[in-house]
Amino acid sequence: MKCVIAGGNVKVLGRAVHSLSRIGDELYLEPTEKGLSLRAVNSSRSAFASFLFAPLFFQLYEPGGPAPDTEHFRCKVHMKSFLGVFRSLPSLEKSVGKCLILLKHRASRLVLQLHCKYGVTKTHNLAFQECERLQAVFDTQSCSSRLCAPARVLADAVVHFPPTLAEVTLGTGPGGKISLRNYVEDEAELSKTMVTELWLAEDEFQSVTVSPGSRITFCLKEFRGLLTFAEASNLLLTIHFDEPGRPVVFTLDDTVLEVHLVLATLSDLESSSLPPPTNGVSHLPTPADDFADDLESYMVALESSACEGASGGPPSPTFPLRTPRTAQSDPEEQEEEEDEDGAVPGTPPHKKFRSLFFGSVLTPGGPGLAPTQEVLAEDSDGEC
Repeated sequence: MKCVIAGGNVKVLGRAVHSLSRIGDELYLEPTEKGLSLRAVNSSRSAFASFLFAPLFFQLYEPGGPAPDTEHFRCKVHMKSFLGVFRSLPSLEKSVGKCLILLKHRASRLVLQLHCKYGVTKTHNLAFQECERLQAVFDTQSCSSRLCAPARVLADAVVHFPPTLAEVTLGTGPGGKISLRNYVEDEAELSKTMVTELWLAEDEFQSVTVSPGSRITFCLKEFRGLLTFAEASNLLLTIHFDEPGRPVVFTLDDTVLEVHLVLATLSDLESSSLPPPTNGVSHLPTPADDFADDLESYMVALESSACEGASGGPPSPTFPLRTPRTAQSDPEEQEEEEDEDGAVPGTPPHKKFRSLFFGSVLTPGGPGLAPTQEVLAEDSDGEC
């Protein structure tokens, strides 16, 4: 793969990398005929982001097509290493004329060259690791609610929330009004907690199609990162969401760019006992009560594999396999594990949190393996 980015597009690429750095510690690259895809997922599988740069975005784009009967080459690099190349955005705009990205398969090196003023060339050789395809399961067409507004409107709204705020609740009100409010887990603490709530009129949005009284709670950290990119690029932001517990999808569309941010939402305890609606995914059988406190015990994989899934190769280090606990587990051990939240910074509490999961799509008919279905992780009783 070889591509050249010229002019102001170098800074656009840098902003995209900064936005992805808020999601995960690894950056996934996949060159295809449709363009260069950059993706990231967080450690709890509750946030996923994808940037697809079309060939017109580049001055030169050569994806290096795959050989017959093979899939595209995919790799991942450490986010900090890649981010270091584009760390100073003002410097990119002032001094960098073009950027060359070259993928050397045999040397296992990703080369990035910044051609600066006065004939200065900065070369970065990054080590990469071959990986499987990373993709979240979501269907924006099946979402019952949809909001579309300039990114600046939402950026001006969230600026009123403190930087340390973890979750925010988006809700609908009478007259098509949209509210943003900081999430308070314990309603009994409302009298002791400062609550910030903003209402946006319907005419602030390009389009509003929402279910009356609907509301969702999601992480603010990842949302801020996308808003920063969208506002700087002067793009329209579309929000697709359904009932609490279903993923919320933020999208940006442009002639040379396609962006998706998928965030898990807090489940509603009152509706957690009801079967979830179909959102372009297959249903999972309801797990036994013994597994109610282990959300990951019945997650199903989604990450498509070119070779490893079919050949029974070693599991990906990024997506470790999980073995469900047996029903004979010691009740005392279960209680201890329930007390250990294992919270990940920037993600909502796990006890009412439905996360996304990404794993391996296995070849049907493999030894001892059943065909894998594309699903979202569901928690039948709202606890993990």
